[in-house]
Amino acid sequence: MSGLKENDLHRIYHDAQYGFPLHDDRELFGRLILEINQAGLSWITILRKQKNFRKAYDHFEIAKIASYWERDFVRLLSDSGIIRNRMKISAAVFNAKRVLELQAGYGSFEEWLNHFHPLALEKWTALFRKTFRFTGREIVREFLVSTGYLKGAHDPECPIFKEVMKQKPPWTQDNPGMK
Repeated sequence: MSGLKENDLHRIYHDAQYGFPLHDDRELFGRLILEINQAGLSWITILRKQKNFRKAYDHFEIAKIASYWERDFVRLLSDSGIIRNRMKISAAVFNAKRVLELQAGYGSFEEWLNHFHPLALEKWTALFRKTFRFTGREIVREFLVSTGYLKGAHDPECPIFKEVMKQKPPWTQDNPGMK
């Protein structure tokens, strides 16, 4: 996305990604990686590097990331196209291993999320902290809002709100298995 202005990057993300439900585990996991890497930085920094993250992290292939070794850490720490933070890289590898466990137990990362939906943000945060690394309240909130599990991505007056609603995000649906 080089050559695009910040306004364009934000508009594209806002209009085509933010708040839209994700049903692919790789994309869900990729969004978690991006949200974790945003911690302490502006979202525009992550949007500028989004393609680089996808390439550096093997297109968010969960099993591949779970098998990263020291050479992969060295590679990622030297990649100026992403956020070079050892704790965030370690979290990606640890979290990939956890997602593989969730897939084995629930069938998919998405089904794990659906199993616990809906929860209040505080309960989601406690669940994520128990399950993953580097998942504080704001990271969890943004991950869940951006993937449609919590409302708030778009105001009802926003024209994109109607587009999101057509896809029936999880926050609009009741779950009898509510915890």
